[in-house]
Amino acid sequence: MTNSLKRTPLYDLHVAAGARLVEFGGWEMPVQYKGIVAEHKAVRSQVGMFDVSHMGKLAISGKGVLETLNNLVPSNLGRVKVGQALYTVLLNDQAGIIDDVIFYRHEPDGDRENWSVIVNASTTDKDKAWLQEHLGDRLVDNSASQTLIAVQGKTAIATLQDLIASDLMKLPRLRFGHTHTEVLGVPSFVARTGYTGEDGCEIMTDIETGKALWQKLLDLGVAPCGLGCRDTLRLEAGMHLYGQDMNDTITPLEADLMWIVHLKEKGDFIGRAVLEDQKLNGVPRKLVGLELEGRNIARHDYPIRYEGETVGIVTSGTMSPTLGKAIAFGYVPSHLAKNGQILQVQIRDKEFPAKVTKRNFL
Repeated sequence: MTNSLKRTPLYDLHVAAGARLVEFGGWEMPVQYKGIVAEHKAVRSQVGMFDVSHMGKLAISGKGVLETLNNLVPSNLGRVKVGQALYTVLLNDQAGIIDDVIFYRHEPDGDRENWSVIVNASTTDKDKAWLQEHLGDRLVDNSASQTLIAVQGKTAIATLQDLIASDLMKLPRLRFGHTHTEVLGVPSFVARTGYTGEDGCEIMTDIETGKALWQKLLDLGVAPCGLGCRDTLRLEAGMHLYGQDMNDTITPLEADLMWIVHLKEKGDFIGRAVLEDQKLNGVPRKLVGLELEGRNIARHDYPIRYEGETVGIVTSGTMSPTLGKAIAFGYVPSHLAKNGQILQVQIRDKEFPAKVTKRNFL
């Protein structure tokens, strides 16, 4: 591992816990502690926690922010109320996905709107430059001064409640409710969001409080979890990974994200013309879920074949600890993107049957 890799403020705590560290998007991050399957099952059955401080944390404040942001995304941010958030994507002029992000709306200061956005670690610099091009000095990067800890699982809310001043159950889960409150007595930001398919919260706070919170949660028996099970959890739940399942050459309609495109609710935005054309005339490829039999795992970049020809590519794949079967995402021609369609995945020099399914496997 090279010394050029960035580290989160919780790095020493990961080392002390015996984490196996890997390179991820320019960061040295824990991929696992006691094991990917054990950590995965802890989140599905009880509670686990993730250090996601490597993600970009940007604040946006000023006049006319909503109008500017609505030009950059296909979703209608006007439907987001104070204390709510929205998952969406940033688009280029060809409707390619620059990144998938979450925008949070906060209380305004008079006529100054206040928003924040969490972006992917590997695209933070690119996203920041794109947003600054449109927002100028209304954008501030808080990434280096804040920790971000995700606590996820069926008992996550109950585990966190005694450590957080606000009533977490009052945060609407489906609307990504969030609040400025105290965590361990320190002003912090808490959102009912996550990347696992389970209930939980993501807590943004200063570095020292983040370290104290991580240690407190360890003392309470919360399982530390690495990127390995974060990937298996999100894949089971049908969630995309930027750079694998989508990129700046893939549109939301191709990526099975039509639900975030609000053409009827808003006016012009970057990439709109392309999306209107695709909605009218269809797309050549679509992202689908795949299930394989046996122990054969479809990995990233494996060919998808049909009637002796390569027709698509696997973008993500794993052995699902919850389902006990191999699952994957992949792009296939639209006419083959039908639930129940049988395709083949080439694994080394052999082909194995793969059934097209919905992408949320849970």
